[in-house]
Amino acid sequence: MSEEALRSVDLRKTYHSRGTPPVEALRGVSIEVRRGERVSLLGRNGAGKTTFLKIASTLLRPTSGTIEIFGEDADRHPERARPYIAVVPQEGKPFFHLTPREQIYTYLRARGIGRETAKSRCEAAIAQMGLESVADRLSITLSGGQRQRTMVATVIATEAPLLFLDEPSIGMDPFARRGVWDSLKGLTRKGSTLLLTTHYLDEAEVLSDRLYIIEGGRVLTAGTADELKRSLGGTLKVTIADGRGLEETLRSFGECVADGGAVTVIVDPSRLRELLDFAVAHEKAATVGPVTLEEAFLRSVGRSINDE
Repeated sequence: MSEEALRSVDLRKTYHSRGTPPVEALRGVSIEVRRGERVSLLGRNGAGKTTFLKIASTLLRPTSGTIEIFGEDADRHPERARPYIAVVPQEGKPFFHLTPREQIYTYLRARGIGRETAKSRCEAAIAQMGLESVADRLSITLSGGQRQRTMVATVIATEAPLLFLDEPSIGMDPFARRGVWDSLKGLTRKGSTLLLTTHYLDEAEVLSDRLYIIEGGRVLTAGTADELKRSLGGTLKVTIADGRGLEETLRSFGECVADGGAVTVIVDPSRLRELLDFAVAHEKAATVGPVTLEEAFLRSVGRSINDE
């Protein structure tokens, strides 16, 4: 088995519709995911994350480029790649006429897993996702968050070598999200590899060994969360609530990112007092905090991750 769980080279996808211009969803995406890693594709809605995962999981064919799953060509020989993977699709829904317990067990059996193993993995996944109280209720009666937890439980129970998770914690409350994070970390300790898409920056930072920031179907930058933050040139951020018109001067203190009317300056601690004095002199409110992944994203993309 290849040491690379996934490798794509110059992957492209163009959608054609009669009467409308072609839409380039992917424009030459090249990424690598090593065995045992947790890697996130981070980007705004429409950046190309879901298209990439659909191609990687053999649900969609690329226009050009190559993608391999553990050394198998996922486009030319999808039947060879599929046994290695399991997928949580974006806002996927369990079968409405099945209970979570039936859904998970049936899926495992369909993958060729033996009865006793399927039963034990099913119960373990139900417990990990906190679904015990609803495990025997029809899925149609569950809340959106409970349905999403059922989908995640279904996939983690497979213990597949490579798991694709498209916005896995969407619709969940904060406690459920953290339960998902703990379960996913446990899977990599057992040897699985994870590739997830998310536009939750805290989720990406907590879960990811490495991140790829994607915008407009292209990879803009890649690295660990710390590497991306250090690339900004400072360890502190100062946000001027209404910094419009002051950008030119603020750039003399460090990297500047505008988000609406606010301007965030990445500054070295040695110049912090000088910058705060400048804000006070111009009667501007300022807040100070550590550099976060949000600033790295804004610098790469030029817009907030929540901007449409």
